[in-house]
Order: sequence, then structure tokens, then C-alpha cells
Amino acid sequence: MSETTIPILPCRTLDPVLDFYRALGFEVTFRQRSPNPYAAVERGGIQLHFFAMKRYDPAGSYSTCYVRTDAVDALHRSFRAGLKAAYGRVPLRGLPRIGALTDTSYGMRQFLLTDPGGNCLRIGQPVGAGHHHRPAPAEPFARALHHAALLADSREDPAGAAKIIDRVLARDGERPASVTLLRLLVLRADVAERLGDPGTAASALARAEALPLTAGEREEVRDALARLAELRDGDG
Repeated sequence: MSETTIPILPCRTLDPVLDFYRALGFEVTFRQRSPNPYAAVERGGIQLHFFAMKRYDPAGSYSTCYVRTDAVDALHRSFRAGLKAAYGRVPLRGLPRIGALTDTSYGMRQFLLTDPGGNCLRIGQPVGAGHHHRPAPAEPFARALHHAALLADSREDPAGAAKIIDRVLARDGERPASVTLLRLLVLRADVAERLGDPGTAASALARAEALPLTAGEREEVRDALARLAELRDGDG
């Protein structure tokens, strides 16, 4: 016995959605224009179907699905390259957009990809034995990072993440460990970009770049440093 699950996702019109997935290396395997606009795309083991609705609002979409892979880093690199070639940049905010590659608190290394129809693909690779959320750390700065990262990505609430980070960084007389501070600042820059606040993003990046890190610390925060470089170079 063999089964396959194929998400059927909404959009307002098919053309921009299909162009987006072609840029990512997908093949359009089916296209129907009438009586109801419908299409299918495929890349490797990923199959997605779409239907068009004239009154659909992509900006208010909650449509999502999860794609599990054993090569999440390679997919992230490939998708970023395809988007940059198609759009002249790697889109960070608005529709479409691609998020940063991160290790989550629930045992997945993942990134979020949102298409022009507002459909969010959560693409991840297991890196832990279980998929329950780890308890939030007790240390205040690490705890803030934990909750801000969940809001920024799992709930796609960048404004909520920004409030948490701003509040913890305003604490008097306390300073987090360098690796925690770097992650907080890079995440603050990331969500500022999503919120259309380039001034705050630039300030957070400048603070992050000025932090002295040992070689071991730089290895520990390599994902955050990669995201810092993307944001600094305007490639996010």
C-alpha cells in the first residue's frame, strides 16, 4: 500500500504563482484554464496543486504546508539563487518571500517560503529525535531569543518578535553572552526589514558586526552570521 498527500492551495491568479515555482526549479505538470483555473507543479518529491479564486486575498492567507527533506541547506541555497535570478534580488518581505535558515526549538532545521498567492511552505529537515518544543531557557536573554524566534517564524509575527527583543535589550545593567546578543541583533534586523524599517535594521546590523567573537563563537553562530551578511548586502 502506498499513499501520497498533495496540498491544494489557493491563489488569486495562476500565472504569478507558476512563474514563481518555475524560478525555484519546479515543472508545471498540469494547467487547466476552464471551467476552473487549476494547475500542478513538481520538483523532485514535492508536488503542489493550486486553484484560482478571483476574490481571494493573498495578503490575508493562512494556507500552509510542511515539506520534509534530507537536504534543507541545499534547497535553501537553490531557491535563493533561483529567486535572485528571477527577481533581481532575494525577496525578504511582502509577497513572495523567503526566510532565513534556522534550527528550531522543536528539532527541525527549516526555512519558510511564501509564494505570490500567500501560501507558506515550511521546508525542514529533522535534526533531533523529538519534535516537541524544548522548554524555554531560564536565562532572560536566551528566553527572549527563544520566544522572539517562535513569533518571527512559527507565527509569522515580526512585530511581536521586535517588541520582545527591544524590551530585553533595554534591561539596565545586564548584558547577554556575545553569541546570544548577536543572534538577538540579527533577528531584530531581520524582523525590521520585514516591517519596512530599514533604519532599525541598519542599526542592529552595525551593533552585531561590532561584536568581538572568538573562532569558536563564530562557528556556533554561523547561521546568524550568514543572515547578517545577506541583510547587510541587501541580498535578503
